[in-house]
Amino acid sequence: MTVSMEQHRIRVLLVEDEPLLRETVADALRERGLDVHAVAAGEAALRQLERGEACDVLFTDINLGRGIDGVALSFAARRLRPDLPVVYASGSVGGLAQLRPVAGASFLRKPYDLAAAGALLRAAAAVMLPA
Repeated sequence: MTVSMEQHRIRVLLVEDEPLLRETVADALRERGLDVHAVAAGEAALRQLERGEACDVLFTDINLGRGIDGVALSFAARRLRPDLPVVYASGSVGGLAQLRPVAGASFLRKPYDLAAAGALLRAAAAVMLPA
């Protein structure tokens, strides 16, 4: 039996070190029908992935304060889940050309439109979901 996007709530792992932004984005994405697990640090995100928790797309800030940054997180996440879609966000980086991103990643410049973020996350996850 296959699961379509209409039947499957897309599971987003949101990594954002700014508490207010993390909660605002998580709430807005939930209002748009996404299932969001929000964490403050790359290490917490990796622990979740290592435990095998469900995740359809990784949505990570680039600058995460102490610890690993969003790019390092994405490479570690891809070692665990090679096909995991990744969407980066940053207010200090202009785009993917300024990074060494994982293959196939997308980018949102902060401040971003929350509706556009939801649409991009859905599109990224759709690549991985069965038809």
